[in-house]
Amino acid sequence: MAKEKPDLVYGTLDMLILKALQHDPRHGLAIADRIQQMSQDILRVEQGSLYPALYRLEAQGWIKAEWGVSENNRKARYYKLTAAGRKQLAAEQQHWGRITEGINLVLSAG
Repeated sequence: MAKEKPDLVYGTLDMLILKALQHDPRHGLAIADRIQQMSQDILRVEQGSLYPALYRLEAQGWIKAEWGVSENNRKARYYKLTAAGRKQLAAEQQHWGRITEGINLVLSAG
């Protein structure tokens, strides 16, 4: 029996988080919800993957975190894209486009 594969391709989570933060700051759960919404419920990001990725992106200077209050009046860390993060998102989207184009060419070859 074939082993179930994870929903996310290795290395894509950072790009998806940056994309989810492209227009508005969001707290962690809202980032995961936004990715799920944008993927039309195909992709789900687990907290065990999300928070280490957020800390990594913050350490790289691609996102910045500030404390705020969530919709349900709880204290939450809100993450927003930095200028370096916007640049990184553009580079990752370009790279992803080239990779998927190459994969599609291989898969469609006769």
